[in-house]
Amino acid sequence: MRLYIAEKPSMARELAACLKNPQKNNGFIYTDNGIVTWLFGHVLQQVEPAAYDPKYKNWRAEDLPIVPKVWKLEVNPEAANQFRIVKGLIKNADEIVHAGDPDREGQLLVDEVLDFLGNTKPVKRILLNALDEMSIIRANNDLRDNDDFFNLKQSALARSRADWLIGMNLSRAYTLAARRYGYSDLVLPIGRVKTPTLALVVRREREIEKFRPVHFYVLRAFFKHDGKIFSTKWVPSKKTLKLPAFDKDGHLLDRDFAEKLASKFSVEPCEGKVSSCKATEKIENPPLPFSLSRLQVESGKLFGYTPQQVLDAAQKLYEKKLTTYPRSDCEYLPTSQFKDASRILAHLTGTDNRTLKLLLRDASANIRSRAWNDKKISAHHAIIPTTKPLNMELPEVESNVYNMIARNYTFQFYTQYIYDEIVATIKYKDENFVVRGKSVKMLGWRKNFTITNPKEDDESETPLPKMKSGDEVTYTRFEIKNRSTKPPVRFSASSLVQGMKNIHNYVKNPESKKQLKDVYGIGTEATRAAIIDDLIKRDFLKVEHKKLYPTEKAYLLIDALPDEMTYPDATAIWEDKLHSMSEGDGTLEDFLAGQVKFTSELCEAAHNAKFAEAEGVFKCPNCGSALNLRQGKNGLFWSCSNYPECKAAFDDDNGKPDFDGKARSARLLKAGAPKCPNCGNALVKRNGRNGVFWGCSAYPKCRTTFNDRNGKPDFDGKKFMRANNFNVPTDFNPADFEPIISSADFR
Repeated sequence: MRLYIAEKPSMARELAACLKNPQKNNGFIYTDNGIVTWLFGHVLQQVEPAAYDPKYKNWRAEDLPIVPKVWKLEVNPEAANQFRIVKGLIKNADEIVHAGDPDREGQLLVDEVLDFLGNTKPVKRILLNALDEMSIIRANNDLRDNDDFFNLKQSALARSRADWLIGMNLSRAYTLAARRYGYSDLVLPIGRVKTPTLALVVRREREIEKFRPVHFYVLRAFFKHDGKIFSTKWVPSKKTLKLPAFDKDGHLLDRDFAEKLASKFSVEPCEGKVSSCKATEKIENPPLPFSLSRLQVESGKLFGYTPQQVLDAAQKLYEKKLTTYPRSDCEYLPTSQFKDASRILAHLTGTDNRTLKLLLRDASANIRSRAWNDKKISAHHAIIPTTKPLNMELPEVESNVYNMIARNYTFQFYTQYIYDEIVATIKYKDENFVVRGKSVKMLGWRKNFTITNPKEDDESETPLPKMKSGDEVTYTRFEIKNRSTKPPVRFSASSLVQGMKNIHNYVKNPESKKQLKDVYGIGTEATRAAIIDDLIKRDFLKVEHKKLYPTEKAYLLIDALPDEMTYPDATAIWEDKLHSMSEGDGTLEDFLAGQVKFTSELCEAAHNAKFAEAEGVFKCPNCGSALNLRQGKNGLFWSCSNYPECKAAFDDDNGKPDFDGKARSARLLKAGAPKCPNCGNALVKRNGRNGVFWGCSAYPKCRTTFNDRNGKPDFDGKKFMRANNFNVPTDFNPADFEPIISSADFR
């Protein structure tokens, strides 16, 4: 019996339908060609630290870093019933077909179940890049040996374990550090990808806060040639740029200077001359089909959609068999799919999108763009329409996303856009004016495509009259334009996805910038939107007018962490290594050894982490750390957040620590406690290393101690104990007050 294990129920249904005569049962589907069952994503999850050792239930700095010797998984309680069904089916199978999504995580979530159950049955791999019938039949006729994807699984395991190591350890280390500054209720979830992503927004906001605009002037002259008027920009000479009227960046700051130039040019207009004119042929290929990140970014720019909205829409289109696998980081297509081009283009003509119809009218299925490249394909290819016609009404977001996917697919059947890039210099009254523009030779894919929102003063798209060196031009008028330097633009959710993808632009080390230019960014196509959403849900980011702003919690966290965690250099390098590992370069063991070393260093750095003081904090008189109000079995009390390094504890006196012990002493004396002969406060019975003794309740101000004799202080005996032997109140147990954090919080 052949058993197919799909990643999710929707995929299982489509697969079963193509295996003929599907008959649904509880947790699986019988077909003429095997049984299809399914998972719900990761039905196994990494265990919490306490599963390795019960002592880890308490958050203590001295236990860090926590590094499992043997990694453990457990069944997700929400998927326990389906796991039991899958387990029974695997036991009775002769052969298994792994039908997880064709990516790193899809590989792992089925493999980890097989490994967890100790499977020894032969396993094949089906790569479902699309769920239409033709694509499924093709994939089923081209099954691979699952062992071919061992490296992909190792890469996913490395990612999962690295996230656990950094998340579990650094979240504890820096949460404990924050407590020492009075943040008793704050949990700081730190992630390998999440934290440097948050830091991008924090640093961008600070750049904006510090920005001071520079107001300057741009001088433009208009000339006529061959009956056409064109605009040029005045270019000062190197000698002129050294004048006080200019700043170090070459901005003209002096209005009077600009006015004098204007009058010079306008008085007694004369002819100018083209002193140089250079034309360089340029070729622009059509835009490639979409990866998920590019689809999210462009949909955000065009429609204002969030990355999660785009991913959800792409997923629904995939499940409706209208488009291919959505979580793709690839922008290329296998040459084997070129044969479907005519069919796909033919059914796209039925769409209602006017722009798309114009594109389809001039598209030719005989043209093959650079997108068809087998060398650029890994487990999946770019997102494109399937061979299934669009014969249903789609919700607005799905419709717009579908049209964008279809548009970029259609571009692949156009010729290149070819033009001459022209740069000309005009000499007029001993000053130079430069103009840039183009002369189109072949419109190609640009025939029905226009640039939206061009940059201010961008002349690159301007058609120019034909000219050559030595030609005369006629001066017509002069213009002074007020301009100001612009602050950096705040991230939106979609531009932050682009930032995560193009992370080399944000690394700190210049050498790393070169090294990381071709990496795949931080995070994956499947996780970037979820990471941003999680930062918003946890109140580290807020959204206003579709822009992202950091909250006070974000500043607090990023300011306290070392650069190694907030700059993306290390994370980007790790992501590059994970990608290399999926291709067979590098081992799981070596990668995790690096993660353990990094985690250990940052846990050590947490001891010296500096946080802004929380408001209303009471400080420990012994070590200066914040005191936290706790609920003990005998009532409220205050304890040092630096426990166990500092074991100071105080009774609560109406919402503040009883530093002098007077409130406690009065209560104890009223209840019949003996009185300290030195200060008059109550004596309390303690359990010390050397047995029971009596100590002053005003400790540490009064360090008087007595031996115990038959349940009473031995006033006549010898004082034998001092502060170094003083123990914490027996009812103080910080373990009762530790927050719980899940491994699911870290990426």
